Amino acid sequence: MLDKDEHVLVCAPTLAGEHFIKLLTEKGIKVAGLTNNQDKRKRLEDLGIKHNIVVDSHDQRTWGIPPFSIGKVYLFESNLTVCCRYLQMCRPWTSKSIFVITTSVHPRLVYKGLGANYVIYSHNGNVHFLADQ
Repeated sequence: MLDKDEHVLVCAPTLAGEHFIKLLTEKGIKVAGLTNNQDKRKRLEDLGIKHNIVVDSHDQRTWGIPPFSIGKVYLFESNLTVCCRYLQMCRPWTSKSIFVITTSVHPRLVYKGLGANYVIYSHNGNVHFLADQ
């Protein structure tokens, strides 16, 4: 159950992530974006995301608690190292579930060890069923 003040946080560096954001917004769910550069922030804004967190994934001092409440987190993996940093950063922000969506079967235990509740392997990125969770 989503609190009315919570935002679902999505890191969407992939096309599948962008489709997922569109699906969530169509359902009327408040979505916030997570990225590590201004170009991707612009892309998130183009998708209609007003609340975006831009961090330097190499500098833990930029990993402060967001100014709004975070519920579930969906991290679409495009890079193992960056996704691991996002997990380390996001785990303290929420007690709700963190999902990592990956096209690789190998990092499952790494992500679980860093705090992911669910690691979902999807060859084509089609994870629309997660929007109903």
